[in-house]
Amino acid sequence: MSTPLIIIISIAAYFGLLLGVSWIASRGSDNATFFTGNRRAPWAIVSFAMIGAMISGVTFISVPGMVVGSGYSYLQMVLGFIVGYFVIAFVLVPLFYRRNLVSIYGYLGERFGQSTYRTGAWFFFISKMLGASVRFLVVCIVLQALVCEPLHIPFVFNVIITIALIWLYTVQGGVKTLIWTDTLKSFCLIMSVILCIYFVAQNLGFTLPEMAGAISDHESSRIFFFDDPKSGSYFWKQFLAGVFMAIATNGLDQDMMQRNLACRDHRQSQKNMIVSGIMQFFVIALFLLLGTLLVIFMDHKGIAIPAKTDEIFGIVAWHESMPAAVGILFVIGLIAAAYSAAGSALTSLTTSFTVDVLDGQNRYDDRKLTGVRKSVHVGMSVIMGLIIIGFYYFIEQDAISAVYTVAAYTYGPILGLFVYGMFWQKPVHDRWVPAVCVLSPVLSWIIQYTLDHLSGYKTSFELLIINAAITVIGLRLLSADKHPHNSRPQNTTGS
Repeated sequence: MSTPLIIIISIAAYFGLLLGVSWIASRGSDNATFFTGNRRAPWAIVSFAMIGAMISGVTFISVPGMVVGSGYSYLQMVLGFIVGYFVIAFVLVPLFYRRNLVSIYGYLGERFGQSTYRTGAWFFFISKMLGASVRFLVVCIVLQALVCEPLHIPFVFNVIITIALIWLYTVQGGVKTLIWTDTLKSFCLIMSVILCIYFVAQNLGFTLPEMAGAISDHESSRIFFFDDPKSGSYFWKQFLAGVFMAIATNGLDQDMMQRNLACRDHRQSQKNMIVSGIMQFFVIALFLLLGTLLVIFMDHKGIAIPAKTDEIFGIVAWHESMPAAVGILFVIGLIAAAYSAAGSALTSLTTSFTVDVLDGQNRYDDRKLTGVRKSVHVGMSVIMGLIIIGFYYFIEQDAISAVYTVAAYTYGPILGLFVYGMFWQKPVHDRWVPAVCVLSPVLSWIIQYTLDHLSGYKTSFELLIINAAITVIGLRLLSADKHPHNSRPQNTTGS
């Protein structure tokens, strides 16, 4: 059986299972189900589902290859993630539940005014759309190489089909569907990585102790980097960036918080956040262990390391000496990660655009809101497809770095808005907030460029902190002596 046919059958089988779970989860759904899951999701299920939600196709493809140039330095950042999740659990979660928010950006409207509210929603829209597109681009590239090119299918058609499949299983049930499909994804993802580790070790003739020894002795298994503060892998840069990156891309991201806000109350949501954050560390560690094994395998077989290390996992999975099961596991794990990540992005983008930008809950009755929400869902799918096609021809860096680079620029203003809102009580001139949020990423880029060319300092993901700090400084400069007269969003809470 040919490789393209094996992959098509694997995708069809997984997607059939996905549609079955989606259909069961979405029965009797309405707008409240789509936006908040009726706030009835069990925290333990959400916690396990969040493992899959935090891991995209980019993680599946890119993290194993990262060991070539960066070792296990990514774990330094993941340690920072855990601290960030505790901050989210005990600072942001109670705040959002107290206000019974459907979209978390409703807080900005209550705290600052309409201009800031819309600014936060638009920055989320840009951040999530670009980030999700980069993540899903990786999957489309793999499918193009393994399936579409042998069958002479153009890349554009590849994108159209994959986006259409994602739209199909998320259109009805929204966040409730995502929680249950993410549970399926988490199981498939973890099992595929564990089984791939087993099969690669078996091919190399390693027993469990021998595998552990080979990994620990390999140069790629270094975790901590304290020697060069100018390096992008320096521990404190990675750790602190991880703390703030977790807060920005999870706690201040409608996509991730939409799941957490589906729990019955804030205490249930806190349990979910902490448990899923700790479990993520061990799952990422599995990916890195697999990465070292893949490098050892390639050295053993005399296979050259490719220029783009994102290709390593796929090369080994489909190597002639590997059983077909490894290739199938690779495809299932990749598709499970990618479909879920893109599906959750479409759901959160639809929610934020309908609630925040269109003010749909205030302007329409429930029947009209359903139609608007479905139209927005189609629009988000089309925009994502167009961006993926554009990125295909222009992006060059490894995907995981591209995702966090985009996040550092686009989530920085969002982080700054929330930090100022929670720690400074003085109001600001609301109408000038959009200018500050646009200027902050520009100044961040100038600082990054200047530090590199004048001192050789390589700004890594701490760029997010710089970006947020500039936003806070700008808001302080805009602070007003009196509360400006702003109309608060009429119904950004409840459903």
